[in-house]
Amino acid sequence: MKKIIILGANPVASALAETLANEKNDITVVDTDSEKLQELKDRIDIGTIIGQPSHPDVLEKAGGEDADMIIAVTDSDEINMVACRVAYSMFQTQEKICCIRSSSYLGSEEKLRGKHGIAVDDIVSPEVIVSDYISHLIDLPGSLQVLDFAKGKVQLVAVKAFYGGPLVGQEIRMLRQHMPKIDTRVAAIFRKDRPIIPEGLTVIEAEDEVFFIAARENIRACMRELRRLDKPYKRLIIAGGGNIGLRLAQTIEQRYKVKIIESDAKRCAYLSEHLDKAMVLHGEASHPELLLEENIEDTDLFVAVSNDDEDNIMSSLLAKRLGAKKVMTVINNAAYVDLVQGGDIDIAISPQQATIGRVLTHVRRGDVVNVHSLRRGAAEAMEAIVHGDQISSKVVGRAIRDISLPEGTTIGAIVRNDEVLIAHDNTVIESGDHVILFLVDRKSFKEVERLFQVGLSFF
Repeated sequence: MKKIIILGANPVASALAETLANEKNDITVVDTDSEKLQELKDRIDIGTIIGQPSHPDVLEKAGGEDADMIIAVTDSDEINMVACRVAYSMFQTQEKICCIRSSSYLGSEEKLRGKHGIAVDDIVSPEVIVSDYISHLIDLPGSLQVLDFAKGKVQLVAVKAFYGGPLVGQEIRMLRQHMPKIDTRVAAIFRKDRPIIPEGLTVIEAEDEVFFIAARENIRACMRELRRLDKPYKRLIIAGGGNIGLRLAQTIEQRYKVKIIESDAKRCAYLSEHLDKAMVLHGEASHPELLLEENIEDTDLFVAVSNDDEDNIMSSLLAKRLGAKKVMTVINNAAYVDLVQGGDIDIAISPQQATIGRVLTHVRRGDVVNVHSLRRGAAEAMEAIVHGDQISSKVVGRAIRDISLPEGTTIGAIVRNDEVLIAHDNTVIESGDHVILFLVDRKSFKEVERLFQVGLSFF
């Protein structure tokens, strides 16, 4: 159990508090808004402190002297940075995670790290994480999730299986016959929201949500087995010119025809200065006249990324009704995500779930270098580095079939000396391997942690 102080009570902070408290950590949340804190306390078993999160006396009252970690995720970059510096100077807090949203600060990220900067161990930007997440989805039409491991060498992709995919209606073991030169592994299947542990004789059905893992260069070939490949996107409209909208447009404007709609005239001027090819439009994305003027019926993808959930949902539904082929929507309220996902809104994106994984990387025990929260927090994928030898480790020198993995946990792939190895029952784990695991039930993470921790005999 770790003692963790979370600064802020916004949606990201609330989601972090709930996730970490459910994992039996000792959580204290600090914020100036007493109503938000009371609402959190009524729902989650946590402590709360009312006060300015960056003030030394408030941090001390929150237990800063013996906290293992401080996560500063208020809506103010400056408060977050000052709080981390104060925690380092006063309490020598072991781990400090700082949320920074402004691109001006992010441009100097490396200089800000370390004891001579703001003394943080990691800088997290929900906007950067979300825009990168959306960019992956845009580059792989038809995918529901695209997650990188081992610095992008391996990807875990979720797709919905449709009739027309060669593997639909067949057993998973037929993959080898269909793609003799490509190695992949089906990590999990969700059928009508219920998990199915894939085995060779498991039959993939239409409408299944299939998670598979493969080397990046083989992903499209694997998708083709489960559905007809969607045509690449060409024309995109981004609704919302905030931090997410700007970064997303900057990331994709060289590869796609991009229009970005923003209601604030001053912000439009700023966007125009910082974008090369994307067209900036001043107006409301929820006004049908504007969408029709911009040929919404010829738009391949409409992405709503404003800070207002209702605006995002309404503009997305309108865009779909007026002819946009696909719509993606950023939704902060977790209760809305389940309501809209899979209907007229093709993909609903939760910034909280996208961000939580980055923080969990620091909370997990063992050498865990990557965590992704999946299925609205029910499942998890992680990347762990193996250490030790056959005496001190429960996995080194053992074939996967001989490793006591928790039920519902699969090893999908291994990266060894930059080589991607798709995991099979006879694959032997070696020290230094990057092992990528899929947990159908994230509650199994403690058992997985214990598997990858080395015994004292190693030291």
